[in-house]
Amino acid sequence: MSLPSHRLMFLLLLLVTLLAGCSEQKLETPVTLQGDIFGTFYQVTIADPITAERRDALEQGILDELEAVDASMSTYRDDAELVAFNKAPVGEWQTLSAPLIHVLDIARSVGEASDGAFDVTVGGLVNLWSFGPEARPEEVPEDSLIEQRLAEVGMDTLELDVETNRARRLKDVFVDLSGVAKGYATDQVAAYLADQGVENYLVNLGGEVKVDGHRDAESAPWRIGVEVPRDGRPQAEHVLPLEDISVATSGDYRNYFEVDGHRYSHTIDPRTGRPIQHRLASVTIVDPSNARADAWATAMTVLGEQEGMALARRHDLAVLMLVRQGDGWQSLASPAFAEYFGRAMVDKLGIEVAEDVDNGSDGPVAADEGSEQEN
Repeated sequence: MSLPSHRLMFLLLLLVTLLAGCSEQKLETPVTLQGDIFGTFYQVTIADPITAERRDALEQGILDELEAVDASMSTYRDDAELVAFNKAPVGEWQTLSAPLIHVLDIARSVGEASDGAFDVTVGGLVNLWSFGPEARPEEVPEDSLIEQRLAEVGMDTLELDVETNRARRLKDVFVDLSGVAKGYATDQVAAYLADQGVENYLVNLGGEVKVDGHRDAESAPWRIGVEVPRDGRPQAEHVLPLEDISVATSGDYRNYFEVDGHRYSHTIDPRTGRPIQHRLASVTIVDPSNARADAWATAMTVLGEQEGMALARRHDLAVLMLVRQGDGWQSLASPAFAEYFGRAMVDKLGIEVAEDVDNGSDGPVAADEGSEQEN
């Protein structure tokens, strides 16, 4: 027996209304989106009330942003824009995308400000030491090979024309943006969320973090942990509250290899062509731009605690360093870091502040050997 047409129409309207109501139902906050990218992970946490449909749309938009950066700046994809640039004839201008030129310009700026401690032309040396896409066996290269590739390194081998989006290599250097591209991708995902009207979020891309707004309805700040390795695995040494800022961390304890009991870090000093050898284990930079923070974190890791902290004060950078000290750690912050978070909080966390020595000397004050730290 068939239903009267008016009743059938009523039931259809009721069904549509119910389905619409389900699709508009807000998800429990926070909403977390996560996956793998760039050989690491991404995790985006959204504290805004959103529907399942909006969540799915935002997730696709995030993936599109990440894919765009990967397609432009990866050294592991044969079809990447950067790979094509690295294969282009030496001395010939190449027209590049605006994002790639922008990141190269950030790299040049930090490279100059750090006196060459950050150098994206170091890719040939990174490959030689088994940490790049060439996937060489983990072994110590011959001195002659190191010197050969070191002679090719230098930001003066890379010329940019930012106004016309052009660049050229003046030597056959291998440009590697791994020290800045991840930070740029973090900025791009954050900008996308802001453009979509998301007001409260945390973007975590392999440890590079950018936040906006708050993490809950009580306006609590987002919180991140600064890690050190303990018992063979990373553990949070300090927990920092963040609002409307980004943080990048570089450490020498995650990616390395050992030969005959000697440990070789993945961080290559562009000035020597060899892995870094100092007590600095971790550098955290706080800056509005995650790309800039990412590049500076790499530069500071190369420089070590003395040179790095002197440069942090000179450029007014908010920097937190974790320095090996016997079986423990010394936590050392720049004055700008202490000013950003407040001296009371820095003191509570057991972090020493590197103050000027001798009325403005560039050397930081080292913590006493027996200073206590809060975990």
